[in-house]
Amino acid sequence: MDFKNKAVLVTGASRGIGKEIALSFAKKGANLIINSSRSKEQLEAVKREIESLGCQCYSFLGDVSDYQFVASMFENIYKHFEQVDVLINNAGISHIGLFTETTVTQWKRIIDVNLNSVYNCSYFALPPMIKNHRGNIINISSIWGVTGASCEVAYSASKGGVNSFTKALAKELGPSNIRVNAIACGVIDTDMNTWLSPEEKSELLDQIPLMKMGSSQDVANLCIYLASDESKYITGQIIRLDGGMI
Repeated sequence: MDFKNKAVLVTGASRGIGKEIALSFAKKGANLIINSSRSKEQLEAVKREIESLGCQCYSFLGDVSDYQFVASMFENIYKHFEQVDVLINNAGISHIGLFTETTVTQWKRIIDVNLNSVYNCSYFALPPMIKNHRGNIINISSIWGVTGASCEVAYSASKGGVNSFTKALAKELGPSNIRVNAIACGVIDTDMNTWLSPEEKSELLDQIPLMKMGSSQDVANLCIYLASDESKYITGQIIRLDGGMI
């Protein structure tokens, strides 16, 4: 699987899953466009690591839930690349708490970052993809978007929206030879899980048939596969990466 001369955009790429996805594509020869909302030092460190692999890398610090920022980012991207060949919509936030204690500000923020950012980036990535009759969009979602999770209503709703967005857009873009899929992640071992106590972590692992958390590399490997020609007949799918949890 060679992505030489392909342009890959990864949002939320300063750490965790996004960073691993970006580095994995760079190791396959891709040129990277990476984004983070506020972690400038971490984002620049990822950029240097990608460039050390001999790949071009452009970094953009800003909030992809902001339509105007995304418009500006793509204007700059198209100065360097004819199109984005692979768009990875990874940026996201979570919130744990009772629905009745979820403020309207929290609700709107989660929908903005987790769902509206997917609209923004896809909207600006698509015109050249459609014109050139090629492209690939991969949305990083969650199993809670499939089943729902207690005390994560806003998060579950946002990821459920991502899943429906994925399936609908795939049907619309199929005739243009553009594939759209989502990865519904289960429990992935990232900084987002560091708040778990050893007892809570043990209880969580008991719910996973494979008895372990997934890794950022597991997500990156699946992204590589879904972006490659090896999966050229796969589109409109919500692929669960959860160790058999649901």
